[in-house]
Amino acid sequence: MESIGRRRWAIAEGYIPSQSSFADRARISHETACILNAGEREAHVGITLFFADRDPVGPYRVTVAPRRTLHLRFNDLKEPASVPRDTDFSSVFESDVPIIVQHTRLDSRHAEMSLMSTTAYAEA
Repeated sequence: MESIGRRRWAIAEGYIPSQSSFADRARISHETACILNAGEREAHVGITLFFADRDPVGPYRVTVAPRRTLHLRFNDLKEPASVPRDTDFSSVFESDVPIIVQHTRLDSRHAEMSLMSTTAYAEA
């Protein structure tokens, strides 16, 4: 299969609540970037986070194998710094091969959970 996607993506919306109504990992509030690499080469992806009141942080580095997907929880990012909770942020993804990025949030601060998902913005 030919590569599909773009090399630069942005998610303007990001927020990880510090509270959840559940303790199990599957239902803890989280932000996820679903990254698809449909091509034949590894994707080396750098992620930079932007904030309203501080300098950007990054790049966080991840690799997505060829013809694979990675569902990356922002909650799990630790290097170069943990992603702060209860803080608005945006993210930019830069890859050495074309990828697709989708953003998903699970907000479980209340027993009635909410789920939001959208495709990120890609530069043409």
